[in-house]
Amino acid sequence: MRTFVASKNKKNMSKRYTITAALPYTNGPIHIGHLAGVYVPADIYSRYLRLTGNDVAFICGSDEHGVPITIKAKKEGVTPQDIVDKYHAIIKQSFLDFGISFDNYSRTSAKIHHDTAQEFFKTLYNKNEFVEEVTEQLYDAEANQFLADRFVTGTCPKCGNEEAYGDQCESCGSSLNATDLINPKSAITGNVPSLKETKHWFLPLNKHEEFLREWILKGHKKDWKPNVYGQVKSWIDDGLRPRAVTRDLDWGIPVPVEGGEGKVLYVWFDAPIGYISSTKEWAEREGKNWEDYWKDEDTKLVHFIGKDNIVFHCIIFPSMLKAEGSYILPENVPANEFLNLEGQKLSTSKNWAVWLPDYLIDFPNQQDVLRYALTANAPETKDNDFTWKDFQARNNNELVAIFGNFINRVVVLSNKYYDGIIPAPSDYLEIDKETLAAVKAYPAVISSSIERYRFREASQELMNLARLGNKYLADEEPWKTIKTDEARTKTVMFVALQIASALAVLSEPFLPFTSDKLKGILNMNDNGWEDVSTKDILIPALHHIGKGELLFSKIEDSEIEAQLEKLIASKKANEAANKVIEPQKEEIVFEDFTKLDLRVGTIIEAEKMPKTKKLLVLKVDTGIDKRTIVSGIAESFKPEDVIGKRVTVLVNLAPRKLRGVESQGMILMTEDEGGNLVFVNPDTDGVNNGLQIS
Repeated sequence: MRTFVASKNKKNMSKRYTITAALPYTNGPIHIGHLAGVYVPADIYSRYLRLTGNDVAFICGSDEHGVPITIKAKKEGVTPQDIVDKYHAIIKQSFLDFGISFDNYSRTSAKIHHDTAQEFFKTLYNKNEFVEEVTEQLYDAEANQFLADRFVTGTCPKCGNEEAYGDQCESCGSSLNATDLINPKSAITGNVPSLKETKHWFLPLNKHEEFLREWILKGHKKDWKPNVYGQVKSWIDDGLRPRAVTRDLDWGIPVPVEGGEGKVLYVWFDAPIGYISSTKEWAEREGKNWEDYWKDEDTKLVHFIGKDNIVFHCIIFPSMLKAEGSYILPENVPANEFLNLEGQKLSTSKNWAVWLPDYLIDFPNQQDVLRYALTANAPETKDNDFTWKDFQARNNNELVAIFGNFINRVVVLSNKYYDGIIPAPSDYLEIDKETLAAVKAYPAVISSSIERYRFREASQELMNLARLGNKYLADEEPWKTIKTDEARTKTVMFVALQIASALAVLSEPFLPFTSDKLKGILNMNDNGWEDVSTKDILIPALHHIGKGELLFSKIEDSEIEAQLEKLIASKKANEAANKVIEPQKEEIVFEDFTKLDLRVGTIIEAEKMPKTKKLLVLKVDTGIDKRTIVSGIAESFKPEDVIGKRVTVLVNLAPRKLRGVESQGMILMTEDEGGNLVFVNPDTDGVNNGLQIS
């Protein structure tokens, strides 16, 4: 039996790393929020570790169990397996397209995962680490099933959000049980569920409370991100309670013990075990020992996740590992906050997102532009906002104007002056020595940021290296000295090419496609991260480089406007699709209807009511008279647009003063599919003002 103690900071001591990225749900494609929150930072970290000579297992896979998948399958009239097969392929391809360099990308429907998860459960079961209880769970009699997790919605007891799920409130981030919800209802039938007894196995988190307090609150007070530490502290201080690790479902991993018939492992029990099974799959393929990456104290385990998964990776999964007894614990869990889109929360269900497959259609071969924009604006400590204007500015003002401009000038001038053959330098001036010394300092500076999980800061240090190159060229002006001092020009171009070579190496974690292209242009040999700081020469004299090609291209305003229009169209379509049709009002009798006097009328005058945004003052010819009606349509129509409009008027509505103007009736309006106000009007020729509508 291993003894667990509070972890100490082993920075720079470990040479073996297990890096995990949150398993994405396979009920839809990947969007930019996923990239920014988890996968790009995890990839930067893993690529950096490989460049610095470490043994890295970068692990992920599709999370193919859970209620959202079964709900989607029901809606589409297919099986859950059909859903996961479809989206596993789409998601895996997106990761390949954006250069996410997983060593293994698996799936939780794989046999190796089922076997691993069941074995883990049985180990804890045989050690009496679970509490078996018969409890009352929400049950939908019409659907004839228990309502696990997202099969039930209701009001969050902590923040009052009326659309909370049975496992989590996406508004406040609280982790919940379905029975915690206020006014719960079935997501299947809409019925109010009843309580029914069922047996489940619980992980007694309260048993591990002191261990978690010692390990995290004392052991990681200084090296874990404040947002992660704070959320964990809040949970522990509030007191931990047993958590069910089984569910009454037919989609998932069967519970492998007596009495588990008709039950599956809770998705948040089986999903993190997916990291282990994926590592097993990789190790078997590569001829490695998977246990070295999960059970050796010299291995550093790091989980990359979003903030909504903190409780599972910092409390539940570590408690599972601690209970099992032979696994290492995570050294860090650098969770990011959320990324919003154009000021609104990203939403899969509302189609308010930038989907990765769609991005590549509109911006082909520009994966690095998105990677850079998301990194430079990463939600590392607070929720951040992605805007298409910022994306454009990051590309045009930084990647094109700074990084790309420097490389282009160096390559073009080298080919123009020396046919692409790197010139031998003459004596270095002080500016040359200072510049080369500054270049050598950048690996340590960028490393420091990456190792503290400050990827946004690291990306800007990379850009500062490109700025150094631009400043050096601007100060030394080789395009002028070529006419007066050929020896000086050769030295300047040699130094500039060393900067370009350093950029080719140091940009790889952030801009892998650009790095590959730049290495190809420079015809570089493989240089490692440390070579930039230790070698005096990265690319030697007389070495032949290739012709120049643009690394980045300017993004035009029209391209950005097209993306904004796409979002607006998506928003309108979603509003129309999800528009709630008001239920029928209370029944009336015919005599009630006959009291309404509806007449055909024409608007003959219109003006905005002063000091209001919504009201128009209309003069309407009702055929009976010409009367004033105040209507709240000013945000949809200009006064000049409604003059001459045929309208339906309720003429016997009691007068009412609005902002001091007496309104003598009501004009009938409705909304179209796009949510726009439209007049309910008689448009047949020959229907005159004053005619009654019956």
